[in-house]
Amino acid sequence: MTPHPDPKAGAAVKAADRAHVFHSWSAQGLIDPLAVAGAEGSYFWDYDGNRYLDFTSGLVYTNIGYQHPKVVAAIQEQAGKLTTFAPAFAVEARSEAARLIAERTPGDLDKIFFTNGGAEAVENAIRMARLHTGRPKVLSTYRSYHGGTATAVNLTGDPRRWASDNGTSGVVHFWGPFLYRSPFYSETEQQECERALQHLEDTIAFEGPATIAAIILETIPGTAGIMTPPPGYLAGVREICDRYGIVFVLDEVMAGFGRTGAWFAADHFGVVPDLLTFAKGVNSGYVPLGGVAISGAVAATFENRPYPGGLTYSGHPLACAAAVATINVMAEEKVVEHAAHIGETVLGPGLRELAERHPSVGEVRGTGVFWALDLVKDRETREPLVPYNASGAANAPMAAFAAACKKNGLWPFVNMNRTHAVPPCNVTEAEAKEGLAALDVALSLADEHTV
Repeated sequence: MTPHPDPKAGAAVKAADRAHVFHSWSAQGLIDPLAVAGAEGSYFWDYDGNRYLDFTSGLVYTNIGYQHPKVVAAIQEQAGKLTTFAPAFAVEARSEAARLIAERTPGDLDKIFFTNGGAEAVENAIRMARLHTGRPKVLSTYRSYHGGTATAVNLTGDPRRWASDNGTSGVVHFWGPFLYRSPFYSETEQQECERALQHLEDTIAFEGPATIAAIILETIPGTAGIMTPPPGYLAGVREICDRYGIVFVLDEVMAGFGRTGAWFAADHFGVVPDLLTFAKGVNSGYVPLGGVAISGAVAATFENRPYPGGLTYSGHPLACAAAVATINVMAEEKVVEHAAHIGETVLGPGLRELAERHPSVGEVRGTGVFWALDLVKDRETREPLVPYNASGAANAPMAAFAAACKKNGLWPFVNMNRTHAVPPCNVTEAEAKEGLAALDVALSLADEHTV
């Protein structure tokens, strides 16, 4: 689709937004949201006719791109048949979505509890774990994001937690493995794995194993930096959980449904959690949907005991119809395999080639269509290009980098000192290379701030 400029309409959209919309994670008077006129595939455009290649996939959820005709048609068909119905009933779209998801989850995660998004999925997974074990505490890593609701934001490790951390939620944070910025002074992946597991063991020992209901990890942490765990780490956490009777929860809200080149990131590691949370890519974000995939053992806890939780729109028919269509499209069009191919042949090699030429790139990390560039001032010391949680003038180098990307038609994912390359899973080779070219130009600005 070719964008048709209409600045007057754009001005009206912007004026209404600024008058009435309260935006998340923002100082309302300091933001200037772009008025979006339309989107298709890997692109979106504004009312001035500027088109952008979306290297953010929305908020890393448009796994099949914008406006896929088969999913749009499925939503329209469901709206004509049964727009909504209460969650206590068996509804075709809901049943089929649950079946298709359960077919793809690892191990025996065959029961699906539907939510409206990822944060609610985490909230309910933790509630299930606490009720299943009768224990209060939950462990999560510092470099993590699990959602913005009450429990989920306390589980979160990044600064978005700080304003809402009430200190009474039964959450204990620990350090997960991250060799590039190792908290354990490791020099190899094996050392990082062993030391991170020992640190977790020590944390459990001092907190009291009998007090811990769950350990929740993003299988591959997303917003915090796309840090693939070292070989053996997740298997080691699984063993620790089994030994102490702790529920192992994997958060696949961002990493799931093809993003890493597998249906779920857990598939790369051969590990089966007790609970798995999902959202985002399950239906490419077309209608809000999330959920918890539940193991047989946890599900059995609520066989004759009511589960004390529910949502008015749990398994909403429009959202579930979108999920059914999305999963079928991904299977028919081999989207998961394509994501793996793009990562192996285009994004991975292309990003590493950029790193060779740009001193601001400290490390390239990722798999599939899930990549991060760690930007630094000094490759030797690994000092980040901007300070942790920088804002204002301190964040100027990253702001300049982002502006350069947009000037060259690329909408970047920028977080702290990183830029993430997270296009749709069905991004074409030509589109991926277009994005790499825009990153190349923008990184030249970041290079100016290196030593």
